[in-house]
Amino acid sequence: MKLDVNVLRYLSKDDFRVLTAVEMGMRNHEIVPSELVERIACLKHGGTYKVLKNLLKYKLLHHDSSKYDGFRLTYLGYDFLAIKTLVNRGVFTGVGRQIGVGKESDIFEVAQEDGTILAMKLHRLGRTSFRAVKSKRDYLRHRSSFSWLYLSRLAALKEFAFMKALEEHDFPVPKAIDCNRHCVIMSLVQGYPMVQVKQLQNPETIFEKIIGIVVRLAEHGLIHCDFNEFNIMIDDEEKITMIDFPQMVSVSHRNAQMYFDRDIECIFKFFRKRFNMSFHEDKGESEETEVDENSRPSFFDITKDANALDKDLEASGFTRKEQTDLDKFIEGGVEKSEDSDEDEESDDEEQTCESNEEGNLNEIKSLQLQDKEQKSLDGVEAEVELDNTENGESNGDEDEVGSNEEEEEKEAELEKNLGKVRRRAMAAARGRRKSQSSRNTYKDKGRGSQNSKIHSNMSGF
Repeated sequence: MKLDVNVLRYLSKDDFRVLTAVEMGMRNHEIVPSELVERIACLKHGGTYKVLKNLLKYKLLHHDSSKYDGFRLTYLGYDFLAIKTLVNRGVFTGVGRQIGVGKESDIFEVAQEDGTILAMKLHRLGRTSFRAVKSKRDYLRHRSSFSWLYLSRLAALKEFAFMKALEEHDFPVPKAIDCNRHCVIMSLVQGYPMVQVKQLQNPETIFEKIIGIVVRLAEHGLIHCDFNEFNIMIDDEEKITMIDFPQMVSVSHRNAQMYFDRDIECIFKFFRKRFNMSFHEDKGESEETEVDENSRPSFFDITKDANALDKDLEASGFTRKEQTDLDKFIEGGVEKSEDSDEDEESDDEEQTCESNEEGNLNEIKSLQLQDKEQKSLDGVEAEVELDNTENGESNGDEDEVGSNEEEEEKEAELEKNLGKVRRRAMAAARGRRKSQSSRNTYKDKGRGSQNSKIHSNMSGF
């Protein structure tokens, strides 16, 4: 989408207020409902739908009514919000021509009040040429859902942080000036990409400088991961400038060696093809491989500085374990850490011993309780067995006649009990009938009195 800054002249405060409301609603909504936009914008005299219609006209918003009526920001609307904020800050006053197009960004010229020309980089992740951001970059980390605008904002913040840190450590990078949303403002490099250069006065010295930059980056704990002729700028005085940093990782990354070797191979391959550099190829094959391998910097030969940048910048691949190790090294060195580890191991052993002793005591107590319970159960069973044996012996001593008499007595008692139960049931049934009749007696009181009067009168005749 082409950036037409002239539209900014026709946008009012209400337009930017509604754009900001849609941006705020996109934090929790992929498509922001129109009712929510109206509530967030909170215009004095209403008219939110009229403003939305105007923003749709300039393609700053996208309307979607597939699931419900809602809106979302386009990259052009996001550009206008970032440009408006930076202009209000006084970073620049005008936007010029487009000077670069990449797979994930667009670069424009911007001018300050004093006429200084700067570079404005607008990150535009989500293009069809580069959609594998989730697998190639770790911007999301533990997040599962994302939007391309949010990823572009993360990429811009990351690049601004890397550029600022590298500039402080005297690396040949553009000067980072400001950052807002997905927009990064930097100094304009007066030069050309290395891919456009056909001849060099001293290609050997330029090659050594570039390889030295890669090695120095690794010593500071960082790997560029895209260090090639497209991301190296060179001016007329053959001064080197390095650009494009969102994909940088730490030397502790699991694929750090592969990225480092790939950057080195890109430089070797470009200078071999473009400037016909042999790298000692005129010797024998065996000697050529030996010299070539020895001339190339190895990833394992690089020593990381104590003031590494991957920790401060939280570069991809720098784990918490390495951070704790660095903190231990800074606090007391390796010896103190070893002593502390030994102390911790002894404390752990003491704690484990105490816990084992407590566990053994608890086991002994539980066993004692179980023994007591078993003994008590055994005693009860023994008493029951003794009673049974005594009853058996006494029954064995009695005659069969006594046993028959006891059975007859039991049957008589059962019959008595059954009789009592029957009597109680009959009495209960009679009581219920009486209660039911008593409930309806009040209805027949008047009739009974009249009948009695009639009978008395009849008897008089």
